[in-house]
Amino acid sequence: MTPKKQRGQLIVLSGPSGVGKSTVIAELLGQRRDIYFSVSYTTRTPRVGEQDGVNYHFITRQEFERMIDGDELLEYAQYVGNYYGTSLKVIQDKLAAGIDVLLDIEVQGAAKVRRRVPEAVFLFIIPPSFEELSRRLHGRNTDGEEVISGRLEKARTEFKEIPNYDYLVINDKVSHAVEEIEAILTACACRVENRENFVKGVFSL
Repeated sequence: MTPKKQRGQLIVLSGPSGVGKSTVIAELLGQRRDIYFSVSYTTRTPRVGEQDGVNYHFITRQEFERMIDGDELLEYAQYVGNYYGTSLKVIQDKLAAGIDVLLDIEVQGAAKVRRRVPEAVFLFIIPPSFEELSRRLHGRNTDGEEVISGRLEKARTEFKEIPNYDYLVINDKVSHAVEEIEAILTACACRVENRENFVKGVFSL
């Protein structure tokens, strides 16, 4: 018997560009139907193949700034002239319903979430080596050498934030990375504070 959770767990996943976060998340969500993946809001225009509400919620800059003024965002940042952010209400409603929520955000956004939701679980995903990260970025064939060099330099900076995270996941193989995340989520679900209601109900404590 698996006890119903009183409150969902907020899971924050960060990692450098090219590490394979999207692939790992897709595999994880395919196995775990009980996790809600938070779709971020952005003011940038959709790229070819992107769908509103699936990849991002695409909104105007005016609407985004209204959300900032109304304190409707858990975290937000500007990147290359565009806003990116996470809806606070959606997160709160899902967690209150006992549903786990997964956020895929960069280290600056994660730091903001850590200040507002310190009980969240923070995971950092890395490649098996820096050489492998370079190989993956080159293998995408989407960026020039200058852009790739910039991404690699940014990765070095992001790696310095690893000590601020709770868990480190190595994406040497997608299935292995998903297994590690599954193990972390299982451990989180077994925390005493997440099973207090179960103990009280069964043992009348």
